[in-house]
Amino acid sequence: MKKKYPLVACLAAAALFVPMGPAAAGSTSPDPTVLADGLVTPLSLAVGRDGSVLVTQNFVGRLDRVEDTGQIANVYTKANWDVGGVETRRGTTYFVESVGAGGGNPDALEGYLKSIDEWGTVNAIADLADYEREHNPDGDEEYGFGSDVPAECLQQWPVFPPAKYTGAVDSHPYATAVKGSTAYVADAGMNAVLEVDLDSGDVSTLAVLPPRPAAIPAGTRIPIDMAGGTVEVPACVVGHEYAFESVPTDVEFGPDGWLYVSSLPGGPEDRSLGERGAIFKVNPWTGHTRLWAEDILSPTGIAVSDHGDVYAASMFGNEIVEIDAWTRESSQFLAVDGPAAVELSGDTLYATAGFSFGQPTGTVIKADIK
Repeated sequence: MKKKYPLVACLAAAALFVPMGPAAAGSTSPDPTVLADGLVTPLSLAVGRDGSVLVTQNFVGRLDRVEDTGQIANVYTKANWDVGGVETRRGTTYFVESVGAGGGNPDALEGYLKSIDEWGTVNAIADLADYEREHNPDGDEEYGFGSDVPAECLQQWPVFPPAKYTGAVDSHPYATAVKGSTAYVADAGMNAVLEVDLDSGDVSTLAVLPPRPAAIPAGTRIPIDMAGGTVEVPACVVGHEYAFESVPTDVEFGPDGWLYVSSLPGGPEDRSLGERGAIFKVNPWTGHTRLWAEDILSPTGIAVSDHGDVYAASMFGNEIVEIDAWTRESSQFLAVDGPAAVELSGDTLYATAGFSFGQPTGTVIKADIK
């Protein structure tokens, strides 16, 4: 089974190419308020009706609450696991946890949707890794080069990412949205959005995101490891399209009742192949999926306003962008280093920022949108 290009590798590849210096201030960029700092990889957050803020420190396996004083109170910890995808509804906190994503060993995968009730009791709702091993939602998707690239040319392509492959068994649950008795999970390993019945724990596939092809330009160098190694692509593939995976990073409901899903393009996250991140809309009743917006650099989190405007965290673009509901035109809302997650509560946008691998540089911020 071919190893996928996992979300962590996508982010690592981006970190190799995109400088994380001070964000350039936008002419209309608001001044954010810092609610908490010193966080490690805060990749998701949720805001309760009472204004309480929950944040995950994914790579150190923590789910925390930001107190009014700015202090961090731990809610849940699972060391050496990835804890993320936090959501809160009616006093219950939902989140996902996983281990083994992108490692190429399906038997080592573990991943769950869990909840914490108002008394602090933790419940396992669904085993997502088992579902992936049994169903592999993107197993029929074809990634890599098409039949227009000769076999002798493909032999010159590096081992990873593969020249041609179908969706492997991999699971990295990354984001959740909850409505009624159903949770929707964006899984960055499956390249799919799952439905989970919160009462029975039954899991089903709502939608698989379509591949994101990109033409390979001359002189392109692709990362071959997480230590900074790169290799120039062979000349015979120049101009041909490579179908990269769509890697879902967030899922949110819009005012039209559809799900909005942000997606990394599954390959280098720098600008060498263009700003290829996208936002899809998924019909929660039928699973019908359509492209809603594209040309976004590394969208790792989104929030949808009551009017349908979308705010997207462009992690390696060092900004949060606002996408108009009608024109789908994008403009900078906030210049900030390494934003990862965004949420709306009334007229306030909450976000995490300062993404860095393993370093306590992360923050939780908020800013008025009007």
